[in-house]
Amino acid sequence: MKLVTVLLTLLVALSISVAPALAAELMIVGNDEKVGWDDAKPVFSPPGKDTISIIDIGSDPLAPRVIANLQLMNSIFGPPVNLAITPDERLAIVANSMTWVQEGSGWKPTPDNKLYVIDLKASPPKHIGTVEIGKQPSGLSINSRGDLALVANRADNSISVLSIAGNEVKLIDTVPMGEQVAHIVFTPDGKRALAVKFPGHKIAVLDVSGPKVTYSKYDMPVGQWPYNIDVSPNGKLAITADNDNGGSSDGHVDTVSIIDLEATPPRVIDRVVVGDAPEGFAISPTGEIAVAILLNGSAGVPKNAWFANKNGKVVVLRIDGKKVTRTQEIEVGGLPEGVVFSADGRYICVGNYTTRDLSILKVENGTVTDTGKRVALPGSPASMRGRAR
Repeated sequence: MKLVTVLLTLLVALSISVAPALAAELMIVGNDEKVGWDDAKPVFSPPGKDTISIIDIGSDPLAPRVIANLQLMNSIFGPPVNLAITPDERLAIVANSMTWVQEGSGWKPTPDNKLYVIDLKASPPKHIGTVEIGKQPSGLSINSRGDLALVANRADNSISVLSIAGNEVKLIDTVPMGEQVAHIVFTPDGKRALAVKFPGHKIAVLDVSGPKVTYSKYDMPVGQWPYNIDVSPNGKLAITADNDNGGSSDGHVDTVSIIDLEATPPRVIDRVVVGDAPEGFAISPTGEIAVAILLNGSAGVPKNAWFANKNGKVVVLRIDGKKVTRTQEIEVGGLPEGVVFSADGRYICVGNYTTRDLSILKVENGTVTDTGKRVALPGSPASMRGRAR
């Protein structure tokens, strides 16, 4: 009997000692060090201090670890989705929306046309190439196969189509859109893409067949100034973040628009009020919830404005079939921009621009709580993305 007890003890100890550590899971963050505010007035600092942070959020979700900081220019101009990671975490691509030019003794932004390619398998990760695309590249996405990327070019009224093969990212086509587009996402099956027409208050539907992307000029009207969009994992719904007020806070409530992608043709079936100026937006990999990140008057507005606030907010939306309901509101840091779910949907990282850190939230049975954990960053997080799914 003693021998059996000893053997069982040894087996338990052995199983603990060989238990696998949590796998690394990558997130990419663009830190813009050129843009700040003096009350409501933007202040443009000299370039040269921007970074792209590669962060492991899988090994310890409560303590994400920065594994590399690359000195690459990036921008807060545009929605916080101007970068992406391939599904196999082999490559990352980053669009630099604006470059900086000197004007007298100061600096000013002007549209850029650069897309950076980063090798995530290198140790440490490194910048391996630059692709020139359309003017002011902004929101972008990589398909689930990891072989195609689409980038919205705001100043060119177009979408760039890029092939991905090994470590090579190549511009293969440009699709005219007729008006400004701010972001674009693939549906999970990769057969369609949805482009956000920011000043047009519409979502354009594009057909994707292999590397060929076609715009049939079918648009859906959504809320005012849509800036961001995501698609549910089952491909049945898309949800837009309707930023309103030309992309800034004004104290009035704004919406998200619910799109039925199973309908023929796809159509807007609902709008849900979320709060002031939703910009960051993401749907959980589980499909149970979505989160809209509210600017909430936390920067770029007069400090004495009635709608000025120190911090932004996260609004939680419950998804039940095709019914979307607002359930929670959680305060985070100043000027929250990007948001990333962990691959299992159990944690949420929110990038706070003015407080230069990440808020870590936990998801349990569809309820989101603030863990109280803050992770300092080497700069102000303007954009964030996990791996494509």
